[in-house]
Amino acid sequence: MERAAKKEAVEQLNEVFKTTSVAVVAQYSGLTVAQMQKLRQQMKQAGAAVKVSKNRLAKIALEGTDVVAIGPMLKGPTVIATSNDPVAAPKVAIEFAKANEKFVIVGGSMGKTVLNVDGVKALASLPSLDELRGKIVGLLVAPATKLAQLANAPAGKLARVIQAHASKGEAA
Repeated sequence: MERAAKKEAVEQLNEVFKTTSVAVVAQYSGLTVAQMQKLRQQMKQAGAAVKVSKNRLAKIALEGTDVVAIGPMLKGPTVIATSNDPVAAPKVAIEFAKANEKFVIVGGSMGKTVLNVDGVKALASLPSLDELRGKIVGLLVAPATKLAQLANAPAGKLARVIQAHASKGEAA
């Protein structure tokens, strides 16, 4: 790699690390190209990205970012999964690791917080941002629905009583 290409790669990685909220580091030794493509595709669908670069360049790119703590984890053939949603990258990485034993999660970082493997698994078990938004909207709409039902219930009961009286009067 030429010096200019290395500098450009470091700048691109640095920008990725500055804008990400979570980074997951995993070792991928022994994965086929097809498996890596599948991982990239799954990450892209979840709104995350996968980066493979030389560890030395990645360590340089980490300087001055919140995820600088993952530097010591970069040993051997590593892949870094990043996402703005704190749950997307860990969730896909954990699911992929279950299906591929050669994909081993080393750890990660959420902001300035260093995560071990258990921390990444805990993040993956949380609901995604979209799921949480859906639950909040559901909670906000539920009281209005119940109020509408309560407001209509007495009127419905009154209408049934009047109908029963009217039916009784016709029968007599």
